Amino acid sequence: MRLLLMSDTHLPRRAAELPGPLLAELPRADVVFHAGDWVDTATLDLLRERSSRLVGVYGNNDGPDLRARLPEVARAEIGGLRFGAVHETGPAAGREARCAARFPDLDVLVFGHSHIPWDTTAEGGLRLLNPGSPTDRRRQPHCTYMTATVADGRLTDVVLHRLPPR
Repeated sequence: MRLLLMSDTHLPRRAAELPGPLLAELPRADVVFHAGDWVDTATLDLLRERSSRLVGVYGNNDGPDLRARLPEVARAEIGGLRFGAVHETGPAAGREARCAARFPDLDVLVFGHSHIPWDTTAEGGLRLLNPGSPTDRRRQPHCTYMTATVADGRLTDVVLHRLPPR
């Protein structure tokens, strides 16, 4: 199963639309994750319409309309792995231990908020993935998103994709 991971799209504040290379990945993905800070409901509607399966959560910049349609924490079993998504995980220092304690029942946690790509594994095996932002690089050199594969109960081929400057 092919996964597409994104977060912090902040549309239309940071960009008018999702980048073309990211949109081109949608039909190839079996599951799309969005780890919050959508800002507009149009992006949620677009991803629901174009995705085979969408796992999404709201973020700190998402208003009542999005909060009414999305959970703060989402969970999904995919190919034998237990996934979770949440927007905020707190400061980078201590993140692995904090998330492992908060989510002992997960194999993979997709998160956002910082706009900083992250890929680590906590003691005990929880994989933490932050795809960055496809529309607002902040202090990062590139806007980014991730893809990954789930096969035989394992997460493989985790790739951070850099988007061309707008």
